[in-house]
Amino acid sequence: MPTAPTFVHLRLHTEYSVVDGTLRIDDAAAAAKADGQVALAIADLNNLFGTVQFYKACRSKGIKPLIGVDVWMEPLADAGDKQPSRLLLLVQDVRGYHNLSELLARAWTRNAQRAQAWVKWDWLLELSPGLIVLSGADLGAIGVALLAGDAARARSVAQQMAAYFPGRFYIELQ
Repeated sequence: MPTAPTFVHLRLHTEYSVVDGTLRIDDAAAAAKADGQVALAIADLNNLFGTVQFYKACRSKGIKPLIGVDVWMEPLADAGDKQPSRLLLLVQDVRGYHNLSELLARAWTRNAQRAQAWVKWDWLLELSPGLIVLSGADLGAIGVALLAGDAARARSVAQQMAAYFPGRFYIELQ
């Protein structure tokens, strides 16, 4: 008898996601275990502060820890955007972890805007190996374009992202 697919939470903001998270890591790992989840992803906003605690908490519960970050991307100038958009970046391998760390370091030291770090699109392309990208749902460039009624721009951004991240780009629906 086939088993039902298991839900894996990929957008978990913890107590280390200072602006929008209050969930304690140990509580999240325990809840995931109780729910039968086999994996869980941390995706705090613009930081990796909770990574070690998250990794240990998940491993102690027999859950595969997935490491990621919800990042602010600088506005797409060619689209005339004035506001940043979001992307969820998940680590695929060790190189991806190093690249994600470098992206965050650059964003915080070279491109902090309004007390928030913005990742530049060219940095993301340069440091793309080892990263899996989720579109950012309604706050991502694709979602923002769709909400503005601009399906052509949404399609164009999606096609570009799919080309930049072959087999590693996913569109989020909420």
